[in-house]
Amino acid sequence: MIKTPYLLFLGDAPDQLAAKVGQGIKDWRPDISLGQMRLPGCKADLGLRDFTLEEAKNAGARTLIVGVANRGGTFSSTWKETLCQALDLKFDIASGLHNLLSDEKEFKELASLNQCSLFDVRVTSENFPIANGKKRSGKRCLTIGTDCSIGKMYSTLAIEREMLSRGMKATFRATGQTGILISGSGIPLDAIVADFMAGAVETLTPDSDDDHWDLIEGQGSLFHVSYSGVTMALIHGGQPDHLILCHEPTRTHMRGLPHYSIPTLEALYETALPLARIGNPDCKISGICINTKNTNEVEGKALIKEIESTFQLPTVDPFKDGTKKIVDNLVKT
Repeated sequence: MIKTPYLLFLGDAPDQLAAKVGQGIKDWRPDISLGQMRLPGCKADLGLRDFTLEEAKNAGARTLIVGVANRGGTFSSTWKETLCQALDLKFDIASGLHNLLSDEKEFKELASLNQCSLFDVRVTSENFPIANGKKRSGKRCLTIGTDCSIGKMYSTLAIEREMLSRGMKATFRATGQTGILISGSGIPLDAIVADFMAGAVETLTPDSDDDHWDLIEGQGSLFHVSYSGVTMALIHGGQPDHLILCHEPTRTHMRGLPHYSIPTLEALYETALPLARIGNPDCKISGICINTKNTNEVEGKALIKEIESTFQLPTVDPFKDGTKKIVDNLVKT
């Protein structure tokens, strides 16, 4: 088990989106987010108290969480000195990057010397089968977005929170490093060998009670040339009964790909549904989540109203408004 509370390490994150791991933990587990640590040049801020390693240790922090998800998932050379200092102070360190803590000789030696632990969230010891596409009992809902880092995890967690508040049987199924750190379990889907990704999703969402909801955290985007494969694995391995579309309206291009424009919600609707119906012919789109963080309140509400009218689907900002309307629709359909 990863020890709490956490010190969220943002390193020299170039923007707020790069700190999405730390942001997600802070937003959904504020009770264990003691504070943040930033290096010179960091352009992200979680709104938490800034600590030095020594201050955080004295305040009770037990694990340093690498709160950055950079392109390619690698350690910055500028971080290593700080991470080594953390191990000397007997912090455990947890990371969801592809570049593993356990592959770094210095980290392994210091962790052994100081009797602390390294947690690589993107490592799994399970052997997954190739997907078989057989129908499973229970209900499944998958969030799917126009781009990466757009609010799919937040939307899924918000739906789980609403369902649990009603006494419904619901489980958030984490498929990325932040979701795993928030929920304590899941599968790091983008670290699974491609042939077994859909099978891993089948394993993550097994047969369950007819009234139980598996709420599957979306990843990537069908329109993102770098990460569309993981989205397809979720669509076909998850066999969702319902899709929830997710969108951030102020994006001017795909995350990390300035030469690719953002698709419209209409394009996502028309692309995702036929693909989902390959594995589940009864799949339907049952709601839309709009991330209005970068719009003012009046503009955000007007946009949500317009989208809801256009698609005739319940539309919300899940973090600001909750997901009552969407869950109402899921329950009745």
